[in-house]
Amino acid sequence: MGTIALLGGTGFVGSRAAALLAGDGHGLHVITRRAGHADHLKVLPAARIVRADATDPASLARALSGASAVVNFIGILNERGRDGSGFRRAHVDVASAMVAACRSTGITRIVQVSALNAGHPEATSHYLRSKGEAEAVLRDSGLAVTILRPSVIFGPGDSFLNRFAGLLRITPGILPLAMPDARFAPVHVDDVAAAIRAVLANAEFAGQTLELCGPEQYSLRELVALTARTLGLRRAVFGLPGFASRLQAALMDFVPGKPFSTDNYRSLLLASVCSTNGFAALGLQPRSLAAHAGATLGVTGPLSDFDRFRRTARR
Repeated sequence: MGTIALLGGTGFVGSRAAALLAGDGHGLHVITRRAGHADHLKVLPAARIVRADATDPASLARALSGASAVVNFIGILNERGRDGSGFRRAHVDVASAMVAACRSTGITRIVQVSALNAGHPEATSHYLRSKGEAEAVLRDSGLAVTILRPSVIFGPGDSFLNRFAGLLRITPGILPLAMPDARFAPVHVDDVAAAIRAVLANAEFAGQTLELCGPEQYSLRELVALTARTLGLRRAVFGLPGFASRLQAALMDFVPGKPFSTDNYRSLLLASVCSTNGFAALGLQPRSLAAHAGATLGVTGPLSDFDRFRRTARR
């Protein structure tokens, strides 16, 4: 496949995919707005860090020069405002610019990392609607596009289980939880990276949309309880009813960083579980969350050993 351009390659999923693809011998163009965000990828000799505006076709075309394929990881879970314009810019405008840049540089192969329920007819969130609009732009482009739709992604350094871990550590006794019955099939970050590698290596996946889910399904309440058990914390999870969940989301709209928002609430109204098994089509077996929760939360694995040695040394 030669050199692969990664849009959003400095993020959680992109960084793991970059390491995997570099290990396979690919050259990488890691495209980012801020070069400082890519410092952790400079250890990869194959990675070239390129600054560009992913919403500007001309800027993006210059960054894509010399690549033979593009993987787009760019996405946001919340916007600064509440009218959907931030989501459209991050998802739809980037997809449109990517198509124009690929056409001008002669690149035909694109892998889009999207989300389960993107463009679902019952979706009411700006996030899912804009993800669906971005997919439509790519499908209509005439290029060789593969769309990957993962459920919630977990792994060391994630912003999902580790966010709840932070809340559980500072919550005395009872954690009030919005949307406790929302359902997920969590997928490991390295399995998503492996799926990207697999579809890039096989042209037969061009034009396909693959759903990516882990082998287990959980409610949000069950995931938070699993996190507490893994951390050895005794916490009760109090599930908020629908009206209280909506109220919490509305209040959180005005909290800096938006740890939870009305748009998040609307996304959670649809179960994030797969109707088809994309991993089976790729010949891959996804990891179990139950078996990897400890490593995700730093309770087991090399990072936990480092912390234990540091405590022993009293540093």
